[in-house]
Amino acid sequence: MNNQNTSSEKKDAEHIPVRRGRRRTTGAPRPVDIHVGSRVRLRRTLLGISQEKLGDAVGLTFQQIQKYERGANRIGASRLYELSRFLNVPISFFFDDMTDEVKAAEAQARVQIHGLSDHQQTAFAHDPMAKRETLELVRSYYKIFNPKVRKRLFELTKSLAIAARSA
Repeated sequence: MNNQNTSSEKKDAEHIPVRRGRRRTTGAPRPVDIHVGSRVRLRRTLLGISQEKLGDAVGLTFQQIQKYERGANRIGASRLYELSRFLNVPISFFFDDMTDEVKAAEAQARVQIHGLSDHQQTAFAHDPMAKRETLELVRSYYKIFNPKVRKRLFELTKSLAIAARSA
């Protein structure tokens, strides 16, 4: 028996499609990566930690932290574990409060990755918890040490929101 491939066998082998993993064809961040990144930013900001300090703590540059927070780079399991330890939250924190829109967009993205759909990924609403204004408001709120004053501010804010909805 001859172990050498004939030229027709080589030709056939060249045309066999090879699956090379699950790389995305677009450079767009995935909804779940954006959500996880926004949760990293939320926790970091609430603790008053700079991107540079967080990066130093986990062996990254502040630019890498920026990319994680935007969802441009995916956070691997070991890095997520390091972040959770430094930010003093369980790993599940990064996935908490994921909206149904994010879950649906992620499911749609998975379908597109595997080529089962011709539809574009649906857009999802921006999470108000990821806005700098919201983060600063929460940090300022918790700087009010008197619980009675904090409670009155909370009630005032709720009243203003209700009045704005009915106006």
